Amino acid sequence: MRKLLLLFAALTLSISLRASYILIPMDDSQSNHLKSYGIAYWVLTNEITVDWLLNYRGGSFMFPYSQFFENECIIRGVSYEVISDAQSTQIVTNISSPSSNMDVMKLEKFPKIAVYSPKSKQPWDDAVTLVLTYAEIPYDVVFDDELMYDELPKYDWLHLHHEDFTGQYGKFYRVYQHFPWYQEQQREYEESARKHGFNKVSHLKLGIVKKIQSYVASGGFLFAMCSATDTYDIALASEGVDIVDRMYDGDPPDPRAQSKLDFTKTFAFEKFLLEKNPYIYEYSNIDTQPNERGLTENNDFFNLFEFSAKWDPIPTMLTQNHTRLIKGFMGQTTSFKSDLVKSDVVVMGETKSIREAKYIHGVFGKGFWTFYGGHDPEDYQHLVNEEPTDLNLHPNSPGYRLILNNILFPAAKKKKQKT
Repeated sequence: MRKLLLLFAALTLSISLRASYILIPMDDSQSNHLKSYGIAYWVLTNEITVDWLLNYRGGSFMFPYSQFFENECIIRGVSYEVISDAQSTQIVTNISSPSSNMDVMKLEKFPKIAVYSPKSKQPWDDAVTLVLTYAEIPYDVVFDDELMYDELPKYDWLHLHHEDFTGQYGKFYRVYQHFPWYQEQQREYEESARKHGFNKVSHLKLGIVKKIQSYVASGGFLFAMCSATDTYDIALASEGVDIVDRMYDGDPPDPRAQSKLDFTKTFAFEKFLLEKNPYIYEYSNIDTQPNERGLTENNDFFNLFEFSAKWDPIPTMLTQNHTRLIKGFMGQTTSFKSDLVKSDVVVMGETKSIREAKYIHGVFGKGFWTFYGGHDPEDYQHLVNEEPTDLNLHPNSPGYRLILNNILFPAAKKKKQKT
C-alpha cells in the first residue's frame, strides 16, 4: 500500500508539473525569428488562440501546449520553451502590472492574405512575398482583374507590390524602353486598361487605387513598400488631373497639374511637388534622394520608436523587434521626407540624423494602412535582375520582422483597442 501511495503521489506531481504552454521567445535567444511568425500563423489555422506578448522578450508568442505544435517548432527550426500553467500565469501577471510597458494581445483568427502583383512576377521579386514564402505563410496573388471584379473584400490583408499607380511604368523609360520585358509590360497594362473600359493605364490604376481605398475604409488592412507607397498617394491627389507625359500615355501632361493636386484625398503625404521630367527616376520630392541623405551602407540606420503597449497597442504591435536600431535599405522610394508626412500619421521608424520617416502608419475609415520605405531589408541597393535574397542567411532579420508584424496585425482586430 505504501508503494502504491508513493507511486500515486509521484504521478500526481508529474501531472501537476506537466508543461501546458509553449513560449516562443522573440529576443536574441531566438534562432529563427522569421519562421516564428509562421508558427504563430499556423497555430491560428488550427483554431487555437495565440497570445502575442507585446514588449515581453522581443514580442514573444505563447499558446497551449501540444506535441503536435512542439514537433512543428522542431521541424521549422524555431526556438521554444515548454512552460507550466503556473509559469504562464506568472508571465501574464508581470505583463499586466501597471508599471510595465507590456501587454497581451490575443490573436484569434488567421488573416487571409492577398498580394497585388503582376502574375508574371516571382516571389523573390518582392520582399513581402519572399518572407511570406520563407515563413511558410500562405497568400494569394491578385491583380487588376480581381480588384476590378470586386474580389478584394474576401481578404483581410493586402500588400501592394512595388507598383507604379501613376501609370508611368515605374519611370523606367529612359533606361529600359528598348528592353523586351519593359515593352511586354506596357503591352499587358494597355490591354488590361482596355479590357476594363479605360483608355489610359493611368486611369485604370486610379480605378485600382479607388478600389483599395474603399477596401481600407471598410475595415481592410493595407501594407505597401517602396514605390507603391508614394505613387498610391500621388494617384489619389491627382485624380482627374493628367500628370503623365506622352511617352507613357500618348499625350502631354496638364501644365498646371501641380496646382490642381488635392492633398485632402491622400493617406500619408501632403504639400509634395511632382517630378515633371519623364526621364528622371522619381515621382515627386516625397522620397529622400541619395545626394540629400548623405549616408552610405555603413552608417544608414533607422530607429524604431517605443510606444505604450497598454495605450497604443497598434503601433506597439507593428514595432515588435529584438532591436530598436534597424539597418537602412534603399529602393525606388527609399524613405519619406518628414515635413511632407501628414500630422495625423504615426511615424514608427525614423532616420533621426536627417529627419526622414521610414516606417509609418495610419487609419482610414474602419481600416488601417502601413507604408514602409525601401525594397529589400537585407539588400541595401537592390538592382533590376539581381539575384534574390536568400533568407536562410538572414533568419533573424529585424527589417523583415517589421513586415511580419503587419501580417499578424489583423488577427487582433476584434480586440477592442484603447484610444
